[in-house]
Amino acid sequence: MSEVFEARVTKDSLVFSAAHFITFNGNICERLHGHNWRLDVSVSGHLDENGYVFDFIAMRDACQKIVSELDHTVLLPESHHSISVETSSDGREVTARFEDRRWVFPVEDCCVLPIANTTAELMAHWIGCRLIDELGLKNAEGIRELRVGIEENFGQWATVRLPTN
Repeated sequence: MSEVFEARVTKDSLVFSAAHFITFNGNICERLHGHNWRLDVSVSGHLDENGYVFDFIAMRDACQKIVSELDHTVLLPESHHSISVETSSDGREVTARFEDRRWVFPVEDCCVLPIANTTAELMAHWIGCRLIDELGLKNAEGIRELRVGIEENFGQWATVRLPTN
């Protein structure tokens, strides 16, 4: 069995402040609230001819791009079975609805994500899929896995491990 190495990036700059709400157990919907989310990303695999798994700077920059898109927004799920998210005809507002509740936000304050619920787990998965594409990790030579951890509150992490081949 050959050795597997890991290149990991977690920095004070990979933090974003964002609001969200989730639903659970069918019809329970949290109140809108915010977190200071933190990313922890690693790529594992074999060493290349330069003696490293993956370029730290490329990982950091790709993570920073995503963090910047999410920072100071309201995170809304695009494909939730009970939450509808619609942009007004003039493109200025986003309305989210769950049962008899309704929230209206300026469009520039929202980040509508292609996920079913804005849980830390699903956000980690979405971020991981974006990183696989942006870093060209799909079937990359020597790379086995991308791991994305997202901290929702201090000490509360969700992590996903995504194979790259």
